[in-house]
Amino acid sequence: MSITRTVLAGLLSLLAVAAEAADYKLGAIEIKQPWTRATPPSAPAGGGYLVLTNTGTTPDRLVAVTSPSAGKVELHEMSMEGSIMRMRELPKGVELPPGATVTLKPGGLHLMFMDLKAPFAKDTKVPATLVFEKAGSIPVELTVEAMGASAPGQHGR
Repeated sequence: MSITRTVLAGLLSLLAVAAEAADYKLGAIEIKQPWTRATPPSAPAGGGYLVLTNTGTTPDRLVAVTSPSAGKVELHEMSMEGSIMRMRELPKGVELPPGATVTLKPGGLHLMFMDLKAPFAKDTKVPATLVFEKAGSIPVELTVEAMGASAPGQHGR
């Protein structure tokens, strides 16, 4: 392979990695690694995950999420009560104290896409709009990972 082809192949690889790792910034709010899992054909719901960092000096709050891929999106929290796993909606949203990082991940805080319009297919993107109390709104895309993935870039269990 010629040097030009080698360099071109390397650049294309870097661009592909950068395109997969889309991060966003809205004022003092950083949004990193937005992702979800592929869903079975008949699944009515799916989870969404991301990392939020408030780099500012005033608190903010993720108060809503919308998506054309779902009838509605709610902010949820999973927790253990004894030996029972409970999931509940967070009607006041997710608090983002100044300087804090909040991770939405499987088994904890997460987005709940409900009344899916179509299954989430691996290696596609799910569009959503995050709405913050102070920072405003920002469109993002969640990368669809394999069913059973526990983190972005994993290939399932």
